[in-house]
Amino acid sequence: MISSIRCRIGLSTSPATVFLRYETTVSYLEHARYSHVVDFRSPVEAVIGGTRGRLLAVLAETTAPLTLRRLARLANVSPAQASRVMPQLVELGLVERSEVPPASQFVLGRENVAARFVLRLAGSREAALEEISAAAGEIEPTPVSVIVFGSVARGEADDQSDVDVVVIRPDDVDEDDERWSESVDHWRRRAASITGNQVEVLEVAASEAGRKLRGRSELWQGIKRDGITVHGVTATELAGT
Repeated sequence: MISSIRCRIGLSTSPATVFLRYETTVSYLEHARYSHVVDFRSPVEAVIGGTRGRLLAVLAETTAPLTLRRLARLANVSPAQASRVMPQLVELGLVERSEVPPASQFVLGRENVAARFVLRLAGSREAALEEISAAAGEIEPTPVSVIVFGSVARGEADDQSDVDVVVIRPDDVDEDDERWSESVDHWRRRAASITGNQVEVLEVAASEAGRKLRGRSELWQGIKRDGITVHGVTATELAGT
């Protein structure tokens, strides 16, 4: 395996050095954790700091080969910084380099095991929404709808952002129903564990939600416009429009 890595990257680094660096990077990415909150806007940079994280974040967003200068510009780093880091990423196998005179081009090595962790980090928002969607299916009684709105829905959430959610209660379920309240609170805590961010729940009955969504409230218009339905009917369906 080490021989094939050396041939592919075309470097003279010793096999032991390549293996140790590669193993360290894979181990770091595999066990990386957000310290408290998730920066859904820049999840790769939140875990992999500095120039390396910025470059990998750009590479994770495209399958098109990029020249060093263009990659540096997109990552908002200097060409000098990129030129110091990219050989290390190539050496580790996370990035593949091809020579297209007069410049080298770089692309994320998507079959590389460490690169797959980078891709998973880049898709943190979508993965989190999928998981809290699955968890919402366990709320009892079943909610009419669960809609994520605000900065997370707009793709603007950073490490200071809460996850804002509106949970639509069936009209025949009282707001003081103990089973309902405990189930929603259990889901909220689980969603917070999944995302790493505080989850703020706005709970309303279905008929009330329909009226509010047909009104002119900026909050509810934002829910209707930007909301991502993770369970049940959409805001548009609730509004009857």
